[in-house]
Amino acid sequence: MAKGHSRRLLGAALLVAALTSTAACSGGSEPGSSGSSGAPAPAAGQQAPAKTAAQLAREKKAALAKRRAARAAVAKKWGLRLTPLDAPAPPRTKPRITTRKGFETDGTGLPPVFTTVPTKEKIVFLTIDDGAEKDPALIRMMSELQIPYSAFLSDYVVSDDYPYFAKMRTSQPRGVALHNHTLNHKYLPGLSYARQKREICGMQDVIEKKYGERPELFRPPYGNYNEDTLRAAKSCGVKAVPLWAAEAFPDHMEWREWDRDLHPGDIVLTHFRGEEDWKGSMPDMIRRVMNVITSKGYAVAKLEDYV
Repeated sequence: MAKGHSRRLLGAALLVAALTSTAACSGGSEPGSSGSSGAPAPAAGQQAPAKTAAQLAREKKAALAKRRAARAAVAKKWGLRLTPLDAPAPPRTKPRITTRKGFETDGTGLPPVFTTVPTKEKIVFLTIDDGAEKDPALIRMMSELQIPYSAFLSDYVVSDDYPYFAKMRTSQPRGVALHNHTLNHKYLPGLSYARQKREICGMQDVIEKKYGERPELFRPPYGNYNEDTLRAAKSCGVKAVPLWAAEAFPDHMEWREWDRDLHPGDIVLTHFRGEEDWKGSMPDMIRRVMNVITSKGYAVAKLEDYV
């Protein structure tokens, strides 16, 4: 009887030992897991292993494809024949801007007058003048397409709706810059220095008061200026005077250069105009100019990243 009892105790002890050994070998796996393959999960408080370069490259490519597909859908919505191209990253250092040959005055140390930004990239810059037409569809279109542009404003046509341009200014993640196109759009070379200064510096004051920032870029009406114009502009904080290399309308383009083509760094001009003045609306104009720009292999970049 005692001998049988001892055998039963020994068997139970061996069973407990076997079960303990099996649990140790399984590594404490969760029920249903094999415990025999795969790397262990990181312990609490530990970070997951860093992604490999290949994984990061695949994720970047997928994100880019998704963004391009979304932009293509927006381009189709707005009636563009081609999806706008992405501009390259802006330069770490802005290029040195100088006055275009033949556009000089006798003065020295004055803001440079130019039609093209020095760059080898296939980019152009879109600028819109005056502010007469205040089409909400323009703001929506440019925001949805994420096309950068700069506005050069004249007070005599924007003063009836300053909030429109406040909305424009914040309509894109990096903003839309508002620059100076004088108070009343006068032919500046026909005015005295004092009157030119009033036109230019007065508009500097308006933009600063209404939108909180004093512009550094100024475009003279009709592209006409003299030395007094540049002296007056410099006196109230203007750093540069961008003119244009091409002009966009809803139904055609006009070109400054003999080859009637775009070039890297060209500045493209258009105006705030509607169907009362043009053969089309502001969105019609954007469709025209963007189809031309994209078909020639160019992207639109932000002027203020380069000037």
